Amino acid sequence: MDYMKAYEYWLSDPYFDAETKKELEGIRGNEKEIEDRFYKDLEFGTGGLRGIIGAGSNRMNVYTVRRASQGLANFILKEGTQAKGVAIAYDCRFMSPEFADVAALCLAANGIKAYVFDSLRPTPELSFALRTLGCTAGIVVTASHNPPEYNGYKVYWEDGAQVAAPRDKAIIDEVNAVGDYSNAKTMDLEEAKAKGLYEVIGKEIDDKYIAELKKLIIHPEIIEEMANDIKIVYTPFHGTGNVPVQRILKELGFKHVYVVPEQEEPDPKFTTLDYPNPEDPKAFEYALRLAKEKGADIVMATDPDADRLGVYSIDSKTGEYQCFTGNMSGMLIAEYRIRELAAMGKLPKNGAFVKTIVTTNLADPVAEDYGLKLIEVLTGFKYIGEQIKLFEQNKTNEYVFGFEESYGCLVGTHARDKDAVVAVMCLAETAAYAKKHGKTLWDEMIRIYDKYGYYKEGIHTVTLKGVDGAEQIKNIMEKIRNNPPKEFGDLKVKEFRDYDADTTLNIATGEKGKTGLPKSNVLYFDLENNSWCCVRPSGTEPKIKFYMGVKGSSLEDAEKKLEALKKDVIDRLS
Repeated sequence: MDYMKAYEYWLSDPYFDAETKKELEGIRGNEKEIEDRFYKDLEFGTGGLRGIIGAGSNRMNVYTVRRASQGLANFILKEGTQAKGVAIAYDCRFMSPEFADVAALCLAANGIKAYVFDSLRPTPELSFALRTLGCTAGIVVTASHNPPEYNGYKVYWEDGAQVAAPRDKAIIDEVNAVGDYSNAKTMDLEEAKAKGLYEVIGKEIDDKYIAELKKLIIHPEIIEEMANDIKIVYTPFHGTGNVPVQRILKELGFKHVYVVPEQEEPDPKFTTLDYPNPEDPKAFEYALRLAKEKGADIVMATDPDADRLGVYSIDSKTGEYQCFTGNMSGMLIAEYRIRELAAMGKLPKNGAFVKTIVTTNLADPVAEDYGLKLIEVLTGFKYIGEQIKLFEQNKTNEYVFGFEESYGCLVGTHARDKDAVVAVMCLAETAAYAKKHGKTLWDEMIRIYDKYGYYKEGIHTVTLKGVDGAEQIKNIMEKIRNNPPKEFGDLKVKEFRDYDADTTLNIATGEKGKTGLPKSNVLYFDLENNSWCCVRPSGTEPKIKFYMGVKGSSLEDAEKKLEALKKDVIDRLS
């Protein structure tokens, strides 16, 4: 069906409500807008749905959410695991509570019990909840750090991780097979409750979640000693992290935690932010202002669904607040925990350190130093969660730490997705340890660089929206794939990897091999001098991303090398 026919179908079919039709009538005559809303169905990808809220087949609305839920229900019924039920959480965004109920009532209409949180909760707590309740699957309604006009729908399986291959493809097939939107079932909320198919959950899960996190503290005695000396500024960016972060820091004994008042309460408009993303330095304006006022040691921000963490810390030499990338904050937590566990004789002999292929290579020498097995996986935290499951099933390794460059990490195995609440807790402990020894977190980061090398990473992102943008992204990827560069500036390519074709090519010898990882539309260049670059389309936004990394002899040298590489990558590939 072409987009104009789909548009007229939504306007004429009695299944769609009057409010939806009113919105669509409002764009009559705007062919470009109609095309963007109807040129395709909003894709149920390997992680679920994400898109702009609005009427149309290529939008997040009650109909696309219900259709996705029907596909998930059909898959669960075929698996025969419907008796276990499904846990559902949601964030602070527009329509999040409504979409959560649409999903729950579709599942209920298929005889599958839904456990729905009573109010907004972090994404990692959903992962924890479904494991705690013994559910077959989980859903979290969130668009993470996307702009306010977006929402999303992520699906998790019984191990607590987002669905991975081959299950993800099977669920996608079921969603696509639903066909007409009217084939998706629903039922009345009160009827679902009366039949025991809709149960509200809340405090009991919160208490268990916080208790599990607190078990991960290494040096409670140092926190107790330094809790009155550490000053922490925190902002939840109007999202789900506010309550659990404040609770855990208070229960651990930290006395001086200052929450940014302008960003404390839920706000689907994210009024104080251009972009609710801890990767964006502009998002820290209010937090840094408060930090300077209070003389804070550390500034932390969680994104709206509290799975990503951004950090600033004082540089003791300059007195200025320094920004940490996700690679840096992840390595700060990792190195502290690995070092202290090793000193206490508690580091597993078969321990594993897991990172994605676009995450810093600083992890490599740290893992080697402590005898940990370093495992690289594709971009996406579900692949790290998948490794934890494999470790438990095969009794091969014991998970120590996992992280990705996009500001997400996981300490512990209580969840199988990145968890900014536990990351806040661990960084607060690390800051207490550093303060006891007369240092700041920035000082600790420089110490790590001095010991292992000055690794620095960067990213260049190009946004290409709509039908034309999708085609441009496809063409860029194909151009690089079919004619990969042999060098970037003065750095020669040692190996070219095409993860979509599962091939590697040694440039010097011509020898070909396999990547050994699942099929994914990612191109990777391993370069000389501990440098690399990688390109992939975003899985959640209309963007193409160029990643790169270098190693320098100092921060300044690494910065200079990174800028040179970034310029050449942009010139050659974009």
